[in-house]
Amino acid sequence: MAINVQVEKNNQESSANVIRRFTKRVQGSGIIPRMRGNRYFSRIKSRNVQKQARLKKLDKKEKYETLVKLGKIQEFRGRRR
Repeated sequence: MAINVQVEKNNQESSANVIRRFTKRVQGSGIIPRMRGNRYFSRIKSRNVQKQARLKKLDKKEKYETLVKLGKIQEFRGRRR
């Protein structure tokens, strides 16, 4: 999907102002974040790998919650900045 950004110079407008308007339009269109996201190829994980990761995470969370209930470890609440 191509998104073209076009800016035309008005009668009494400086070149710097035209460039400024162009960069604002490019930023507003969201082209730059999308291109930065496409910069490196990342493979899509298979369903089996995703499912195993989810199950592992759920198991780890369950073990953590039981340890908190037993009082073996303190609950991690995070830090405020």
